[in-house]
Amino acid sequence: MAAQSGKNMLLKLDQTGSGSFLTVAGLRTRALAFNAATVDTTDQESAGRWRELLAGGGVKRASVSGAGVFKDTSSDAQVRSLFFAGTIRNWQLIIPDFGTVAGPFQIVALEFAADHAGEVTFDLALESAGEMTFTAI
Repeated sequence: MAAQSGKNMLLKLDQTGSGSFLTVAGLRTRALAFNAATVDTTDQESAGRWRELLAGGGVKRASVSGAGVFKDTSSDAQVRSLFFAGTIRNWQLIIPDFGTVAGPFQIVALEFAADHAGEVTFDLALESAGEMTFTAI
């Protein structure tokens, strides 16, 4: 089985809230993480005094991070505007041969860097702000 190409992993933004998603940046590195907090229900009668967890309990969250270059100045301005306003928008992360993760996210970190002889790059972090959906390919 051949390895999947990471260059085809896309991050898209619903720029206006209309449901029309556009690629805003060329990401060179990206990551998606899912986390779920546990609810401990262990008590003195737990079998063998092993920890017991409440099935389906706790808070779930998704985090997306990436680094790259913006597609154009309009995309750069849109992302900066969302960050400074604290606006929550719908985003899609398309993972080749896997599927699409979509839902509302807030930009929680935005960093810029530049090399004297190169382009301006950015680092971006998103945190989920509602229910996520997954659509398999």
